[in-house]
Amino acid sequence: MSAPTRRYHLDRLVDFAADLFAAAGMPSDRARVVGELLVEADAMGHDTHGLNLAPQYLDDLQTGVMAAVGEPEVVADRGATLVWDGGYLSGVWLTARAIGEACTRAKEYGTATVAIRRSHHIACLAAFLPLATRHDIMLTLASSDPSVAAVAPFGSYQAVYTPDPLAVGIPTPGDPILIDISASATTIGLTGRVQGQGERLPGPWLVDNQGHASDDPGVLATEPPGALLPLGGLDRGHKGFALGLMVEALTSALGGYGRADGPAHWGAAVYLQAIDPEAFGGLDAFTRQTGWLAEACRAAAVPPGRPPVRLPGDGAMARRRAAAAEGVPLYPTIMADLAPWAERLKVAPPAPIT
Repeated sequence: MSAPTRRYHLDRLVDFAADLFAAAGMPSDRARVVGELLVEADAMGHDTHGLNLAPQYLDDLQTGVMAAVGEPEVVADRGATLVWDGGYLSGVWLTARAIGEACTRAKEYGTATVAIRRSHHIACLAAFLPLATRHDIMLTLASSDPSVAAVAPFGSYQAVYTPDPLAVGIPTPGDPILIDISASATTIGLTGRVQGQGERLPGPWLVDNQGHASDDPGVLATEPPGALLPLGGLDRGHKGFALGLMVEALTSALGGYGRADGPAHWGAAVYLQAIDPEAFGGLDAFTRQTGWLAEACRAAAVPPGRPPVRLPGDGAMARRRAAAAEGVPLYPTIMADLAPWAERLKVAPPAPIT
């Protein structure tokens, strides 16, 4: 039987995560940013891409796979476009800093685009979106990992690219719309968790080495291995395949470094674009349209007994408010996985809410 889910005060979880990364060698201000965004992912309910990633991040800090200090190198800067070489600094910190820079430039140019190559992994994309939407900026964010192959192109079983997530934050008069999807039918994180528990996925989201859809993570360990299916599966996977190709172009290709270079480090290629609605039809006109559509969708007729339509981000924002008021529910294995790091780095873990 798995351990029960426990809740922790949000602020204390952030302090704990920040202290861990600082003790591992990251500057304290950067450690705070990483801690806040990892906990934000858990508070939103994205529990495979929050503190669940902290042990791997800490290990990479200790081994040098993630650079603890340094600044991104400016590869190209034309004002409205910017390219950084991240030098495998924390991808969470790099992405947060890039969003801040893009939002500032979008206020000047109307839109600003940043590509980051050789970043470390960037965790949960949805957690970054409010950094822009709270300033009435629309944000598009995408990432890939040029060093990893996990998803098969449509019609194949051989892994070629990563799940390639794409996120969009859209301001409205109320809560923002927070879109966070991937070009694959499932994620590497969820598949790994299910495999570690000896379970099966909720649906046939993988493909075995005979080209059959499967819910068994074991198909990834055969010889030759299977792969994750593109979004849409065997039936409509051409759509997810196309989306993945777009993300690969926006991330690796625009940044000028990717799979063709054979990178060995786990990390990310990142793309983000900030748009200031005021520079187009105006913010009031923009939010009038987005607000109307959001409310029309929520009010749309549903079959008897079914819940009302929920927009992307509605659940995450509701969970975030509940976490702030009642504590962040952590997946049962997360604190246990962090316990050895807390002991090694001499950082006291927070007590759960009783």
